[in-house]
Amino acid sequence: MIYDKIVALIAEYTDVKPEDIKEDSTFESLGVDSLTTVELVMALEDELGVELDMDDKVETVGELVKFVESKTE
Repeated sequence: MIYDKIVALIAEYTDVKPEDIKEDSTFESLGVDSLTTVELVMALEDELGVELDMDDKVETVGELVKFVESKTE
């Protein structure tokens, strides 16, 4: 569920098709810059109703999924 939401948001903020976004895709390879990262995190916070303090560096979609899941449990 969280994976699907993250993939949908990344696809919305980039030109990457959802089917091309994998768990091991890096944000760099998807063309996600720091501004887009901030926008994605804010959108996730709104959609999931949680606050995500991005203290740790997250480099892949899978790492972001695990991070968000740990905050929503």
